[in-house]
Amino acid sequence: MRTLIPVTAAAGAAAIGYAAVVERNWFALRRVQIPVLPPGTGPLRVLHISDAHLTPGRRRLMSWIRSLDGLDPHLVVNTGDSIAHAEAIGCFLDALGPLLDRPGVFVFGSNDLYAPVPLNPLRYLWRTSSDVRKHKRPELPWEKLRDGMAAAGWLDLNNQRGQLKVDGLGIALAGVHDSHMKRDRYELVAGPADPAAGLHIGVMHSPEPRVLDRFVADGYELLLAGHTHGGQLCLPWYGTVVTNCGLDRQRARGLHRHPADGPGAQAWLHVSAGLGTSPWAPVRFACRPEVSLLTLVPRAPG
Repeated sequence: MRTLIPVTAAAGAAAIGYAAVVERNWFALRRVQIPVLPPGTGPLRVLHISDAHLTPGRRRLMSWIRSLDGLDPHLVVNTGDSIAHAEAIGCFLDALGPLLDRPGVFVFGSNDLYAPVPLNPLRYLWRTSSDVRKHKRPELPWEKLRDGMAAAGWLDLNNQRGQLKVDGLGIALAGVHDSHMKRDRYELVAGPADPAAGLHIGVMHSPEPRVLDRFVADGYELLLAGHTHGGQLCLPWYGTVVTNCGLDRQRARGLHRHPADGPGAQAWLHVSAGLGTSPWAPVRFACRPEVSLLTLVPRAPG
């Protein structure tokens, strides 16, 4: 017993050190192919960025984001929680750099509006987005973030629709504000997706099933979300412990179908595990920070 206690303490300290220093900065590029385009079109490269939670000192993260322009995406989708500090807005826009010259769209997460505050992380083991306590949180100058991306030509999809033509393909898009904070107003974008468009994309921060269901019912074939951090602290051979939203943990990151089973229409759902962490929980374990390059290809006839 006298030996076990210091060994256990040392192992715990090593795990925390790895999660805070190594894995948190071990950025991954996920490549995913999705058969969602009309026959005879594509391929189309979509760069999915989410949950950077950027603070001014994270130069390695900023440099890595800037390097992503080398992937030559046709479209960039930012699913929110880009910042975690009032002085990080300029840093984030600078990090996007040449990506802002490409077609892009964005929605916000709660951390784009409010600075993070210390919270007991164990509360997520028993609370979901339908039972979020209200905390007094400092407001962030989110308008500057919105205006910076919009000035570059990116579409603001917070409870809004939009249209883009990308590489000759007409894309109909709709998005909602953060449903985790109950700021989503799907009724403002509700209705059948434009049948004249070749592709229909629904964009959101938190992948709440009630919102996903409405996008599918309106005919959106590809749904993009973030928020979950993939669980952030995962267990080897088990995976995600909690998702911090209504989505099941098996779909906390990566590409899946929604609804997961059953008859009727389905859409492709891609959930990004995100790039960052809250500054009050700067660790990742068995869940590397990531962005995804989605290569959209034609779906099978019929």
